[in-house]
Amino acid sequence: MVATLEHEPRATHDDWPRVRLFGVNMDVLDMSSTLKIIQSWTAAPFDRCRYVVTPNVDHTVLLQDRRDLRDAYHDADLVLADGWPVVAASRIVGKPLPERVAGSDLVPRLLAAGLASQPLRVFLLGAAPGVGEKAARNIHRRYDGVDVVGVHSPPLGFENREEESNRILYLVGQTQPDILVVGLGAPKQELWVHAHRDQLKAKVALCVGATIDFIAGEKSRAPRWLQRLGLEWLHRILSEPRRLAKRYAHDASVFPGIVWREWRDKGLATR
Repeated sequence: MVATLEHEPRATHDDWPRVRLFGVNMDVLDMSSTLKIIQSWTAAPFDRCRYVVTPNVDHTVLLQDRRDLRDAYHDADLVLADGWPVVAASRIVGKPLPERVAGSDLVPRLLAAGLASQPLRVFLLGAAPGVGEKAARNIHRRYDGVDVVGVHSPPLGFENREEESNRILYLVGQTQPDILVVGLGAPKQELWVHAHRDQLKAKVALCVGATIDFIAGEKSRAPRWLQRLGLEWLHRILSEPRRLAKRYAHDASVFPGIVWREWRDKGLATR
C-alpha cells in the first residue's frame, strides 16, 4: 500500500529547506549544518523537547503502512537521511539530499563538540542492561566536557505499561539533560518520543537506534571504506544475520517499488 499524504508539509520559521520524499518531509542538511542547528538548541534555555529522527530504508518501508509512524515523523523537528540508499534514491527522483547524516555519526560529533560554557549533559535511554553504563564510561573517557547524567535500560514491553513510561519521564525530569540519546529501536523509539514529547524535560531527543551499543563497543561499525561505498548495511547483515537478514531481504524487495512510485508521481506532477 502506498501512503496517502494526510499532512500538509510542516509549517516552519526555520531557514533551511525541506523536500517531500516517500510520504514525509525531509530536511536538506549535511552533517555540518545539522550539528550547528542541534548545538544552538542545546545552548539555549529549555522551552520544549525537540526531537530528531533518522530514516533509513527500513524506516522508509515502515512509513508506507504506518500512520502512527508518519505522524511521529511529521511532528519531528529534524528528519535526516540515515543510509546511502535513501540519499541515492532522493537523487534518482530529483529531490537530492546532500549526504547521509547517520545517528551513529551524529552523536559522537555532538559529544566531541560539547558546549562552550558548561558541560554537555547527556542521558542514555535504551540498549540492554549494563550497556548504557559501559557507554557512559567510554564517553567520560573519550570526551572532555560531557557529563552523562543518567542511564536507563527499560524492560521489554515498557511502552505498553504507563508506570514504566512515567518512570522514564521522572528520571529524565530529575536530570534535565541537554541531549537524550534514545536507543530503543525503530519504530518504538520514534513512537514513544512522539507520544511523550510534551512531557520530556530534555532539550533535544535523538532517536538513533544502536548508537548506544556502538559507543559501548557492544556492536561494531563497518570499516570506513565500506561506509564510503554505501555498504554499511552489508556489514550489519554479516554481523547479525539471524536478526537482520530477513528484514533486509524484505526491505530490498519493497524499497525499489517505493522509489519507482516516487519517480513516477513526480513525473506526473510536472506534466
